[in-house]
Formats: sequence, structure tokens, C-alpha cells
Amino acid sequence: MSVLFSPPLPHLEDSPKRIRALFGGEYIVDTTQAKLGWTKKWYPYYYFKPSDLKSKYLVQKAKSDGKTTTYDLVVGDKKAEGAITEYHDGFFRGLALIEFGAIDRWFEEEKQIFVHPKDPYKRVDVLQSSRHVRVELNGVELANTTKPRLLFETLLRTRTYIPPTDVNLGLLRPSTYTTECPYKGVANYYDVHLPDGTVAKNVVWWYRTAQPECAEIEGFLAFYDEKLDVFVDGELVGKAKIETFGLKSLEN
Repeated sequence: MSVLFSPPLPHLEDSPKRIRALFGGEYIVDTTQAKLGWTKKWYPYYYFKPSDLKSKYLVQKAKSDGKTTTYDLVVGDKKAEGAITEYHDGFFRGLALIEFGAIDRWFEEEKQIFVHPKDPYKRVDVLQSSRHVRVELNGVELANTTKPRLLFETLLRTRTYIPPTDVNLGLLRPSTYTTECPYKGVANYYDVHLPDGTVAKNVVWWYRTAQPECAEIEGFLAFYDEKLDVFVDGELVGKAKIETFGLKSLEN
């Protein structure tokens, strides 16, 4: 990990990795000359030399404005409108950006990546803990454990993952909601249904298959501290404290 905490913005640096972008069964780019670029903290994207893009799959979307040229990505019958932007001016001059979400699969070397490239200046650690953690909603206990696993992620709120055997699973109902994280994987969610009819949507999440660096949280359940009452070693750290003291809420 670099000694730098976070690079100044905007920022651009060489990537030593082989980067491939698969769309419609074809690799739109396959290069070891990609650059990692930031316009906001913790969310880098890959930028490419236009010569590294396979031009036969690029269809100019509109007349260039002198600063950028936008292209549709077309492979056979599959099309991603405006998926590629080539920069002729500014900080990213001479480079092209492919919209990350427009691509079917991204690969760093032989490993697929999700959401956006991982930030080399960001760290995620999972540690086994013996802290006593209780989670409540409207006074109803949802979880109670002394075996939590704590996930520490640079500049984000610490998340507590609880073994399912220490959770009142009878109060949970599967949700159709999912989110993706490049460091943890695809999260599935639960709604909480209390006996009095109260429903709290998408306040519990878990990873069926976590990314290797976060494998210790696989199958464990995390509770949305900002929306529930969470006590750690008897101290309130969740929703009620945030509402009372106006603490900043951070997303998972």
C-alpha cells in the first residue's frame, strides 16, 4: 500500500496491470498501458490511449465539440450509447474513458472486477472481535453477539458483521434489493418485520460470496447502524445516537 493517504484531484497514474473490457463477446480493449484516473476520492476509473481501443466497434455519436468526442459502442446487434468519451483538452487530454457500467465484464489480469477499479490508496480489513453487540428496532432485539467481525474501510464507518446464529432470523424477510462493492462483492438484503407490523426495508445485508480480501464476512449479517439502535459493550452507537447528536451518516 502506498504511503500516500489519498492523491490530489484530479489524478492520473500508470497501471501495471493488463486490463481487458469485454462487450458483446469481444474485447474492446486489451492493454498493459492503461492509466488509473481519479476525479473524486476512492473512485478511480481506467483511461486508455485511443489507439488501444478497437476502432471498428466505435461509432461517433455526435460531432466533436473540440474538447471531447463521444462514441457509441457497437458489437453486432449490441449497442451501448455514448459509452466512450475521448478527451482532446483538459487534464485527461489524449485519453479515452469507457463507461464502466456499459461493459459486460472487466478484467485485471485474469480476475474480474466490479463497480469500479479498486483504489490502491484505500484499505479494507476484517477483524474478529469479542465485543458485545446488540441490535434493536423499537425495543425489539434483532441480534445479540459476542462474536462479531468488524470491517474497517478507509474513511468509512466501521461495519459490524454478526453470525446468523446470533440473529433473530424470524424477523427477517428477503428483499429483492442488491448492491455491489469492488472490495466486498454483491450484497443481498433483508427487510425487518416486527410483530407490531413495523417494517424496516433493506436494513440488513449479507454476502453469499464475498471477495477474497473480505472472505471472513461471508454469510454474516450486517445491520444498518444509521437506521437501527446498536449497542457496543453497552454504549449506544446506532440510529438513536445519530439522531440525538447529529453524527454524520456514511453509506456502507
